[in-house]
Amino acid sequence: MTSNATTRLLTPEEAASYLSVSKRTLKRLVAEKELSAIRVRGGMRFRLEDLLAFVERSHWA
Repeated sequence: MTSNATTRLLTPEEAASYLSVSKRTLKRLVAEKELSAIRVRGGMRFRLEDLLAFVERSHWA
């Protein structure tokens, strides 16, 4: 993975809003390894690229 200093990390609230799901559902997706999260101290953060990749993988057949 390459380092990109301009990457903005999203909070769980922002990521859940972006995906139109609850924070609980978002945390469940992370626990089930469906979605990647980054640990910052004790908190969870999300890269927009990871959210977009999740959406692409999740198309209804």
